[in-house]
Amino acid sequence: MSEMWTTAVAGAAAGLGVAMPVGAMGVLLVQESLRDRRNAVAAAAAVAVVDFAYAAVATAIGPLVASALTGVEAWVRLVSAAVLMGIAVRGLWASRHTADDGSPAAAGPGAGSGPVRTFVRFAALTLVNPTTALYFAALTTAQGAELSSGGAGAVFVAGVFVASLAWQQSLVAVSGLAGARIGARARAWTFRVGFGLVAVYAVLLALPLPPSLSLSLS
Repeated sequence: MSEMWTTAVAGAAAGLGVAMPVGAMGVLLVQESLRDRRNAVAAAAAVAVVDFAYAAVATAIGPLVASALTGVEAWVRLVSAAVLMGIAVRGLWASRHTADDGSPAAAGPGAGSGPVRTFVRFAALTLVNPTTALYFAALTTAQGAELSSGGAGAVFVAGVFVASLAWQQSLVAVSGLAGARIGARARAWTFRVGFGLVAVYAVLLALPLPPSLSLSLS
């Protein structure tokens, strides 16, 4: 039993390790919380479900995941960066046509969609991030036999899901409370700054460029 608890704690630590660094998805979750609490809850659940799925696949076939991404990881990062940059540009463009009164146009892409569409959108955005897949592949490959015995793998994956879901939902709750206490003008500028940060994350994710693309540009 103590071994299972150790494995569960290891899974929870792994889930927090991938969830706690506030990257592009964290910024988008905060923005969703400022727009619509129900949608934000669905978005947070989507991120946790994808973390769970990646952890499950990596636990089962970690080395295969790592080898499959070898050589193409830079191109996958570039596609993910392009998607994030598109979101950032669209959101910033929408904010140009919004007065500082916090009118709905400041909400950016996806505003007005229901929880189901929001869940699908955030799940897709999280899926195209190769960093999460590589993170879990490296962790599970390193632990190897420890996760292949009995139900250790399932306990580890469950720990990842619970920790990731708890963190994402906590982020949504705190952001929602903060959003309720700031004025409309401050909220509008929060969206602008947030989409600017997403653009920065997109550039950082894209670098370094794939070697073949770098050669063609040089």
